[in-house]
Amino acid sequence: MIPLEKRAELLKIIAHPARIKILEDLTQGVKCVSDFEDSLDISQPNVSQHLTLLRTNGIIDFFVDGRLKCYFLKEPFIPDLLDLLKKEYDDDMPAPACCPVTKKGTYPGERRR
Repeated sequence: MIPLEKRAELLKIIAHPARIKILEDLTQGVKCVSDFEDSLDISQPNVSQHLTLLRTNGIIDFFVDGRLKCYFLKEPFIPDLLDLLKKEYDDDMPAPACCPVTKKGTYPGERRR
């Protein structure tokens, strides 16, 4: 299991619209920098900065094909995480019965004052 601190750090790294889009694109297969430029509408140096951050943190990796760097996903939980972020829910979680909002029940644990 990934330690809590590492999980939190990975979420911070992923938490940028361009990096989320890069990762979504990579779930479809190998991509090079010019592919990302087209889909992100940002400059090549900016794309490279995002790719470098993702690569140095072990989320993606690359191989060289001639003059192209071809990027691919390395971290196996990324497709699951992206699917979860896309999921839509109809309702909020229900409030617990002991909640002051519902005005029913009492807190089941020990109260500390």
